[in-house]
Amino acid sequence: MKKILLFFAISLSYTNSVSGQEPFDKKLVLKEMILANDYFMQKWPETGKTIITNKERPSNIWTRGVYYEGLMALHEIFPKEAYYNYAFAWSEFHKWGFNGGNTTRNADNYCAAQTYIDLYNLEPDAKKLKNTKANINMLLSTPQVDDWSWIDAIQMGMPVFAKLGVLEKDNRYFEKMYQMYMYSRNKHGDHGLFNPKDGLWWRDADFDPPYKEPNGEDCYWSRGNGWVIAALAKVLTIIPENAPHKSQYVKDLKAMAAALVPIQRADGFWNVSLHDPTNYGEKETSGTALFVYGIAYGINSGILKKETYLPVIQKAWNAIIKESLHTNGFLGYLQSTGKEPKDGQPLSYDKIPDFEDYGLGCFLLAGSEIYKMK
Repeated sequence: MKKILLFFAISLSYTNSVSGQEPFDKKLVLKEMILANDYFMQKWPETGKTIITNKERPSNIWTRGVYYEGLMALHEIFPKEAYYNYAFAWSEFHKWGFNGGNTTRNADNYCAAQTYIDLYNLEPDAKKLKNTKANINMLLSTPQVDDWSWIDAIQMGMPVFAKLGVLEKDNRYFEKMYQMYMYSRNKHGDHGLFNPKDGLWWRDADFDPPYKEPNGEDCYWSRGNGWVIAALAKVLTIIPENAPHKSQYVKDLKAMAAALVPIQRADGFWNVSLHDPTNYGEKETSGTALFVYGIAYGINSGILKKETYLPVIQKAWNAIIKESLHTNGFLGYLQSTGKEPKDGQPLSYDKIPDFEDYGLGCFLLAGSEIYKMK
């Protein structure tokens, strides 16, 4: 009897210790984020240096803008001066402006404004937002709402409107953001780019039905859907509790999260093609990281049930660390730029994508949200 009671006491003690554990080792998560970021900063010491792949591009294009989103997220949880200085030097080099100037309607171009606004909020100076306000106010003052014709643009553009709405205390930014988002959701293509039946998004009008994957399923690109759930999470982080249309964004984030759970790979990643594992079915880091970010935010905010979704992101994050993150900070299994599963293939642990920056940005966003978990 004593042995039985002793066994029960040990079992109970073990159960309590496990249930009381943090869902992630935060020191280790931060260490992994710093490792990956240090690799990139050391590789790119000159923030204004042009990016040369198949052609030469300025360093304020969307790929680098997404990296700086991630860097500012890292700076929020670990405010190292070198991170601020790196982002500030980049912004200064580009005179706080955009590829395409202040009349661009392309969200890829004004993605950089997310970082400009973050830096302004840390240390206000009117010059930091001169171009941002000129560009976004142009969008605000013109009637078009169909600019975001590809779903990546939702992540590049929506948070800029959200941040300005908060900064200016002006609901017009929230309303315009909503109109543009809903046009992408319900009007672009034949019936909108969101499929409520599957809870996922077609990348653009080229991929909605009758387009099909080789196995006959609809084409849902991993990273494209990652951009959307990340945008929803970020906007919900930014806007006030009583902001108009918040319930729409919550509803869509929940629908996407529910759709992602049953299609997660056994190893923790998500496939490049979400509904067709036979079409470039390799693991992919950027989409997986964005899903981790969006779902982790959902848990942290109480939108998603922790008991359902925590195991999903634990499995995904651990997979990225084990299978993607190198000892020097390089991230493998990153799909190059493109718009569909076949682009930048094949993937591998050692393959260097055409741009390393945005994949790192996705990784840092995911890690920063994981770090905030209680």
